[in-house]
Amino acid sequence: MNSQPNIDTERLTLRPFAEEDSEIVAQLAGDKRIADMTANIPHPYELNMAKTWIATHQAKWESGKGAVYAVTLKSDQQLIGTVSFPSIEEGVGVLGYWIGVPYWGNGYAYEASRALVDFAKEHLGMRYLEVMHLEENQQSQSVINKLGVKYTDTRTNRMQGKERRVKYYRTKL
Repeated sequence: MNSQPNIDTERLTLRPFAEEDSEIVAQLAGDKRIADMTANIPHPYELNMAKTWIATHQAKWESGKGAVYAVTLKSDQQLIGTVSFPSIEEGVGVLGYWIGVPYWGNGYAYEASRALVDFAKEHLGMRYLEVMHLEENQQSQSVINKLGVKYTDTRTNRMQGKERRVKYYRTKL
């Protein structure tokens, strides 16, 4: 599988990011509420960060070490967030996602995550799913519970200069 295919769900299209998505990514990811709920997104999040991040996706896909997708609404192709396996190694995929604040509360994170997990199991040889969230991120915990991933433990990690409590989950696919 050379080129990264689109994945369609009932309401969403998951597609590879393009450089022209940088501005909307910077705008959505730049909301402090996104930085507060994710481990890897700094605040402020600037345009050059989005461009640099998007530029890494193709090599990840081609090497089989990751899969990063833009989450867009089927109705109008509006970019609303991302769902990804920033890391796939030895059949273990680590799931990551964020949805822009204006689109919270619609079940998009679960819908996109479910589609990507199913795709990765079938096409990318994934056998195990790992996912984590900051302890206070109840929305993410809800997505993970709906996906049926089993809680393993809570750890304290140093991220962006702070100690953060992180819940870890892992399940066999």
